[in-house]
Amino acid sequence: MKKPPIFRHPQFLIPAIRIGFIIPAAVWVVAGGLPAAVAEAAPAAITPNYQALHGYISYSHEKFPPQSAFTAGMGFYSAVWPLVDQPLASFQIGLPGTWILPDNSDDKDTPLAPQGTLARNWKDRGPTWDSVFQTVEGGLGYWARNHFRYGPPKFSMNGTPQCYDYEVGSPGWSFFYSNQALPDNRLGIAQLSNRLLIPPDGLPFQGHPNGEFLGYTWMALPFTEPTTADPPTGDQSWTCFLNAANFKGPIAFYIPETWSKIGRLFHDPYLYGRGLDARPGIIGGGAMEVNTVLGFDAPDAHGTIYTKLPKLQFPVDAQGRAYLVQDVTYYSKAALYDAFKSWRDGGPACPGAFAAKGEWQPRLKTETTAFTQSDQKITGMERLFNTRIFAGNVWGLQWFTNRISPDGLVPQYFKHTGNGCVPVAAADVPAETKLLSQPFPLARPGPPYTSPATGAWASPGPQLGPFTVKLADGSLVTYSWYRFVDQPSFQQYHWSAGKKASLQALVEKLHANWPLDRDYMAPLTRGKLVALDPALIVTPPAGLEVGYVPIVTRQAAQ
Repeated sequence: MKKPPIFRHPQFLIPAIRIGFIIPAAVWVVAGGLPAAVAEAAPAAITPNYQALHGYISYSHEKFPPQSAFTAGMGFYSAVWPLVDQPLASFQIGLPGTWILPDNSDDKDTPLAPQGTLARNWKDRGPTWDSVFQTVEGGLGYWARNHFRYGPPKFSMNGTPQCYDYEVGSPGWSFFYSNQALPDNRLGIAQLSNRLLIPPDGLPFQGHPNGEFLGYTWMALPFTEPTTADPPTGDQSWTCFLNAANFKGPIAFYIPETWSKIGRLFHDPYLYGRGLDARPGIIGGGAMEVNTVLGFDAPDAHGTIYTKLPKLQFPVDAQGRAYLVQDVTYYSKAALYDAFKSWRDGGPACPGAFAAKGEWQPRLKTETTAFTQSDQKITGMERLFNTRIFAGNVWGLQWFTNRISPDGLVPQYFKHTGNGCVPVAAADVPAETKLLSQPFPLARPGPPYTSPATGAWASPGPQLGPFTVKLADGSLVTYSWYRFVDQPSFQQYHWSAGKKASLQALVEKLHANWPLDRDYMAPLTRGKLVALDPALIVTPPAGLEVGYVPIVTRQAAQ
């Protein structure tokens, strides 16, 4: 089977180009990154290794049914747990997630990445650059640019509308790339929920989750009509639904023009109708991406190099099994799109629950995981733990009895041998390396995320606020209540009064009829749901119960 789109994602193949991870400690400037003093503080023989672990822990699935229509949405339940036991600097690993791309399989040789875009420089993605044209991604994980780390992972949306020139991770900000809000003309996510805050640093969880599940689904819904304007724009608003113990329902969607405007910006009519606003979505599986793990190298008395990784832990049962992903489901328009469109157009009320007639649950498949360290292959990991499909079509990891990595733990120590390296037990690491006692730098709070007091944020502006709440990640979030169509993301578009009124009325019906305790996704089949940080859940003020949304305007350390 052809590998899913996730394996062609630029984060996997060229992180140094995209994010600048592989740089000396002395010039590390990413918020929460490795302090410049780390290299000096370590013993002289110990050196930081910014490529200490890289790889993919992945799954795919059986082929889609012939002439499949299951391209209007995809969702699953993903385990939530503290992959690291303390908030680490210089650390980026995504928990199981997926990527959605527009289906441009009919394009065999015409470039989708215009000259001048970042992705056009990645020649290996030619001749069409379809895998790096546009994506919906994000999910659970730890990211090197998080400002407020607190132990467990966070959930964050992310979209790449313009060949990775920029990314959109929340209703106001990029995917952790800047403290400042996105320019008005690059805002792309519309806050939909009137009960949940969406901070720019991601959504934290309550307490200490250890293997509970978060359900999330991306569903293409017709909040607006397609248009033939310049640029012509489809009706697909990719909408994020969550299913947690204390919150269920849609939280936000990508405005369709977010995807269509690339054609007008680059004066390229070929791109009209080729974005995620109009094309079916391609989703081919999922993976954990092990992207950036800081380790430390040191030689023994004979010059052999050993490497130490931070402690990486998985939630396992008594048989050494870690259940990571379950209930993977693809959706056709019969699941929700059709009923939602009918409701929008004056038909019967749509309860929002996904209809079983529009669902397809594929049989999952997996393969042996491959890891590298400093571009050298790590051998022997598959004898310690490996991917599995467990009963009930659940994907995860199985640990095998061994002295190097007890159940649920990734090996921490490696010995370099020739052109590769092998995992070894702590007891086999020579004392003179001093690696056993080598600590890892902890992440520090980053600067505040801030929004401007002008432009789309100020005109028409909020109806009420500001208010503040303290989150479990140690941050203080400031937010204000905006009328739905007056929120900043919409102000770049010169929509007619009628279009705004229709969208506002639809969202008011949604707020009035879709509670946060209804199952929209089908319930998970095993385990328990994780709870979001309760501070994220807000109650609309009197008079603003429907049609208004809480927009985060700032997030700072307490």
